Amino acid sequence: MEGQDASPLLYVNGKRYVMPAGKAEVTLLAYLRGLGLSGTKQGCGEGGCGACTVMISHYDLATRAVVHRAVNACLCPLYACEGMHVITVEGLGTKRGGLHPVQKAIAVAHGSQCGFCTPGFVMSMYSLLRSKAEKPTEEEIEEALGGNLCRCTGYRPILAGFNTFARDAPDAAYSNETIDGHANGNGHAANSNGHVANGNGHATNGDGHATNGN
Repeated sequence: MEGQDASPLLYVNGKRYVMPAGKAEVTLLAYLRGLGLSGTKQGCGEGGCGACTVMISHYDLATRAVVHRAVNACLCPLYACEGMHVITVEGLGTKRGGLHPVQKAIAVAHGSQCGFCTPGFVMSMYSLLRSKAEKPTEEEIEEALGGNLCRCTGYRPILAGFNTFARDAPDAAYSNETIDGHANGNGHAANSNGHVANGNGHATNGDGHATNGN
């Protein structure tokens, strides 16, 4: 559209960023850590450990729905995320602002020891919850965590914490979290019915109609 800024955009934890030019070799992981979001860990660098897991959301024009998925940021080219919304572990919750229920679940179950792998597990579980309209099964939870490795816990407390969502969480408990925090209280989760980018760098309102990203 004439007069409209054509700079490629992406959204990180609810904030809009203009993507840098001439950075085709940069991964999403490197970009996020350059923003100071160090919760996304540099692990194996080969997509094998899951320490760099984040959630990416985009509007699917074919299904007219927002799609949420967990990705390995170490393998994802930055430019592949144009127009999409990235959620890192910092976008879920903090000790000061209040932890997200996924973070609370792993903490209560003592599922974190050294803590290096914990953000990746949290983001894999969060992505599963955001992508479903009903509570997950224990089998779905175990499958969702299949790409995350832990050298400390033996996985039992991690699964014990997250399996509570298969038993206790109401259907669609987290699929409608909003960017202004009405559902989760921390104001950072991407809105599955609202402002998620449409793949062309412009935010949409969930029905494919462009918004100004503000």
